[in-house]
Amino acid sequence: MTSVPPPGLPVEEEPYIEPTFRSARQQPDRQAFERVPPQDLDAEQSVLGSMVLSKNAITEVSNLLAADDFYRPVHQVIYRAILDLAAKGDPVDPLTLGDALQKSGELARVGGASYLHTLVQSVPTAANAEHYAEIVRERAVLRRLVAAGTKIVQMGYEGVGELDEITAAAAAEIGAVTEGRDRKDDFLTPSETLEGTLDMIQAAEKGGELSGVPTGFTDLDSLTNGLQPGQVIVVAARPAMGKSTLAMDFARACTMPRGKNRQPIPGAGRPAAFITLEMSIDELNMRCLSAEGDVALHHIRSGTLDEAGWGRLAVAAKRYSEAPLHINESARSLAEIQAKCRRLKTRIPDLAEIIIDYAQLIESGGKRHDNREQEVSHISRSLKLLAKELHLPIILLSQLNRGPEMRSDKRPQVSDLRESGSIEQDADMVILLYRDDAYEKDSPRAGEVDIIVGKHRNGPTATITVAQQLYMSRFVDMANT
Repeated sequence: MTSVPPPGLPVEEEPYIEPTFRSARQQPDRQAFERVPPQDLDAEQSVLGSMVLSKNAITEVSNLLAADDFYRPVHQVIYRAILDLAAKGDPVDPLTLGDALQKSGELARVGGASYLHTLVQSVPTAANAEHYAEIVRERAVLRRLVAAGTKIVQMGYEGVGELDEITAAAAAEIGAVTEGRDRKDDFLTPSETLEGTLDMIQAAEKGGELSGVPTGFTDLDSLTNGLQPGQVIVVAARPAMGKSTLAMDFARACTMPRGKNRQPIPGAGRPAAFITLEMSIDELNMRCLSAEGDVALHHIRSGTLDEAGWGRLAVAAKRYSEAPLHINESARSLAEIQAKCRRLKTRIPDLAEIIIDYAQLIESGGKRHDNREQEVSHISRSLKLLAKELHLPIILLSQLNRGPEMRSDKRPQVSDLRESGSIEQDADMVILLYRDDAYEKDSPRAGEVDIIVGKHRNGPTATITVAQQLYMSRFVDMANT
């Protein structure tokens, strides 16, 4: 009951307290503090108990779990001790395991010999060891997913770096969670793989369809059987030799293939990506329209087309507009290229090839290197891993150094690759371009281009001569000239 002061006396007011307001981010999340990371201690005990009881269980579990998959640190210690005993060929039971832990000074830490006996007694049956291990593995992946999510949230709030670099780092965090989640043996015997290999051999014997992505050049396709998934194909030359022209020829052959007599194949075409770090999309579009429409490029650029030229251009524009060719001119760093290619592959699962123009313009991003050679090596190796990850060929254009100009024989060599020998090492195929009329205006070989396959990891090397029609921004087989 509140007392009332006598009349005439002042009423004492309670002191005013400034109210405080907390944002949602400042409010303590009680539920978050009460949450326990995903784990199943019963399953962990059953796994360890099964391994103590059964030698077969040790083999089964070790294919599925790593020590850090266990939530309790003491279980990690016991698991490592069991694997150490098994690796030495020693028997594993509560006595030998307790002795090993005693020698390492960790027996008391894990709860003593009594806890080892508790593990054995907790096992319903050692025959289910693999099932128990799957449960432990699943909880471990969930814990890592929670940790990755927390890190991604932090990256999002901090916002350090370019957006594509942040999203690439976030994708890498998720990839690290799922990487190696299936720890079963990945060694395969011929009986498990030979059937698919024989199918490939029989398909090659029948001829006709290529096993890889077509290049548009008959002799080159015969040599390579098409560009194969997981390969990095380096197209290298001195400036103005036609690297970008050949790359666009590859893109057109993939997305807008032609049959005999260069006739379009209705409805044919596989998706491809073209990442241009040098030319704009408008310039690439003009080049492709020139090549497809048999229209001189300088007429397109200057707007001096005649009526027949406009007609051919209209047909080429319709065909080109329907091509599944995805061009990107915004990617600059390696992280951006990786992120954009992964997203495109997720959106278009049947993406057939990626073309990058060109290697020396790619920035490595935030990763620091002592010199440019190391930086290019990192880029080259990363693109090789990306090709394997996405299971498609990556065509990487590259500059050559001034080696050809310093020699009497101007023909390029693989050793002329600019800035890094690692490009040569990582490449499955190195294609060099040589035009004799680029050095000798009155050359008897004017109009010819040598496509020099200087390295071919899965086949022979060769020099293939094609005709250059650079005024229409294309190369063609000699038979089609």
